[in-house]
Amino acid sequence: MRILFLGDVMGRAGRAAISGRLAGLKDSLRVDFCVVNGENASGGMGLTAGHAQLLLDAGADVVTLGDHAFDQKDMLGFIDKEPRVLRPINFAKDAPGRGAGVFSASRGRKVLVAQVLGNVFMRRAYDDPFSALDGALRAYPMGAMAGVQAAVVDFHAEATSEKMAAGHFCDGRASLVVGTHTHVPTADAQVLPRGTGYQTDAGMCGDYDSIIGMDKAEPMRRFVTGMSRDRFTPAMGEATLSGVLVETNDQTGLAQTVWPIRDGGRLPQAAP
Repeated sequence: MRILFLGDVMGRAGRAAISGRLAGLKDSLRVDFCVVNGENASGGMGLTAGHAQLLLDAGADVVTLGDHAFDQKDMLGFIDKEPRVLRPINFAKDAPGRGAGVFSASRGRKVLVAQVLGNVFMRRAYDDPFSALDGALRAYPMGAMAGVQAAVVDFHAEATSEKMAAGHFCDGRASLVVGTHTHVPTADAQVLPRGTGYQTDAGMCGDYDSIIGMDKAEPMRRFVTGMSRDRFTPAMGEATLSGVLVETNDQTGLAQTVWPIRDGGRLPQAAP
């Protein structure tokens, strides 16, 4: 099975790229299942119900969120009605929605998708991400005769070390562990020793003529002067769709090959 994961969709530029190019990208890569992180799709902070539906209609089978999951208040109600949108699994237990689910891919195959927030350098401490992940992976072991034929983990975190620890923690139990949140694609796409595909950060689906997706002027002013004048606003140039493609073995669920994906925009292009 071929599974495409795309990193944080950033503002209007990211939404436009997903709407205009995702279907063609899926066709060209022969994708069976697609996960998109929509954490920053609405003005760079969170995801509205309408924009979530746009990502799903454009071809995402599942949309994951992150630490800005409920910045847009209508997501509080929408996420309980739309099981294809996932918030972090280690949010408080009474938070709306859910952090993991099993979804249908092509030819009746089943895919577990789970999202978890890291704790290192984040704004607040969340529940332990590793025990939360362990519970989801134990509940849905991979394999042709098991509960699912593949498993994807979106590890939304600041620290590369914590993301790497998550990759090795899940090695042999997930098809793909991929980091999100920092918006910069890393150059370490690989298959780990026990067969889990891994990349420390998928990057963003946004305009890279920016400061992590935001128009450069205000972040630059704050770095140089230490003072703010305006709100951050997403950059509006052509977006690069950034992510990772993993090909799995249906008998084991493990990764056979992993490729970084970069399509359009300013960054050098990358594909199988």
